[in-house]
Amino acid sequence: MAAVIVGSRASRLARAQVREWIALMRRQFPNVEFKQRTILEGGDKDRKTPTLAQVARSSGGSAFSTRQEAALLTGEVDVIVHSLKDLPTAMPEGLALMPTPGRRQDPRDTLCGNTLQGLPKGARVGTGAPRRIGQLLAVRPDLEMVPIRGNVPPRLARASGPGALDAVVLAAAGLNRLGLDSHISEHLPLDVFPPSPGQAALGIQVRKDSEIAKLLVDTGNAIVDAEVRAERSMLAELHGGCSVPIGAFGKAHPDGTLTLSAQVSAVDGSRHVTAHCSGSVRDPEGLGRRVADELLTKGAEAILAAIRPEIIR
Repeated sequence: MAAVIVGSRASRLARAQVREWIALMRRQFPNVEFKQRTILEGGDKDRKTPTLAQVARSSGGSAFSTRQEAALLTGEVDVIVHSLKDLPTAMPEGLALMPTPGRRQDPRDTLCGNTLQGLPKGARVGTGAPRRIGQLLAVRPDLEMVPIRGNVPPRLARASGPGALDAVVLAAAGLNRLGLDSHISEHLPLDVFPPSPGQAALGIQVRKDSEIAKLLVDTGNAIVDAEVRAERSMLAELHGGCSVPIGAFGKAHPDGTLTLSAQVSAVDGSRHVTAHCSGSVRDPEGLGRRVADELLTKGAEAILAAIRPEIIR
């Protein structure tokens, strides 16, 4: 096989994820050459538009995957390495998502700059994610949420220096992969702050029936793949995405069971609904649908209906 061209976003984190994946692949395919190529996405170029949903509309797709997918479809690259949480649940025609490879990094969100208990009343906390805003305001309604966007290092920098925010919210996985985990003040517990579906896992996208798809067919981690498939199935049933306040965490157990906990939050923190179900690790999509049904039964649709007009603006 000729050299495999591996595409990704241009951020330091995206490049680190590519290196992580290529290291895995080189151990399995020592005679295959892998080369990196970066692609600038709309969400990376546009730092002024307030929300990622608005960036996505202006780019005609996802803020963090549209241009990479176009490069994959035209053959400019052979495979794309994504942060799975940024990847829509519906695949464009002609593309496929491979089983999740390797181990999943720490899926928790973190506070950098202060702990939740240590934040003073009215503290200014930086995050642009509706899910994180709603979850934090549910436990600390006094906080002032400050919208921030950008790659991990500049967001982390907002927690220090002149005019610093009191804290910023960042994913533990990104900080770990960049060697910045020493800046973590507190890991937020999964039972109160469930992460974005697929957070901390890699998403490997290829052209359907391509040579690289056939090469990679057995490179997934079956346990991690089942966990994230349950999370993404639930998200798909709720017609959600990375701009919608939906959190979920799947966990496979040694006895073959798979548990999935999920939460839908109002962005002002005034209301949230939760669901928790168990099923077989062999049917993660079925478990995801069951959890979505339970959330809807408890009133999730009313919360989502209220937030969608805010996201569209």
